[in-house]
Amino acid sequence: MIHLNITGHSVEKLEDPFGLLSGDRYEFFLDLDVDEEDELYSDKGIGLRTIYVNDENGDKITNFYLFEQGSETVLDFALEEDEEALVLAYCRQNAGEQE
Repeated sequence: MIHLNITGHSVEKLEDPFGLLSGDRYEFFLDLDVDEEDELYSDKGIGLRTIYVNDENGDKITNFYLFEQGSETVLDFALEEDEEALVLAYCRQNAGEQE
């Protein structure tokens, strides 16, 4: 289990130039504070890239991956349900920055 402590983020609203997708999509890059004892820890830092979607069906995370900052190496770890719920709530709260 990864103990998520989100310390910052950048967000960009993704445009659908052809109008094929419903709702709004945002790409988030979250900065995570990971304990040194955690197997995910890196002294370069750990990030989480995620796509957040808000449409007529509600909101959801459609894609995410963890990566080592600096090298951008993708890490083979998954989020647990409670961690994904935390990320979803964080994205929901911060998506409006781009509007």
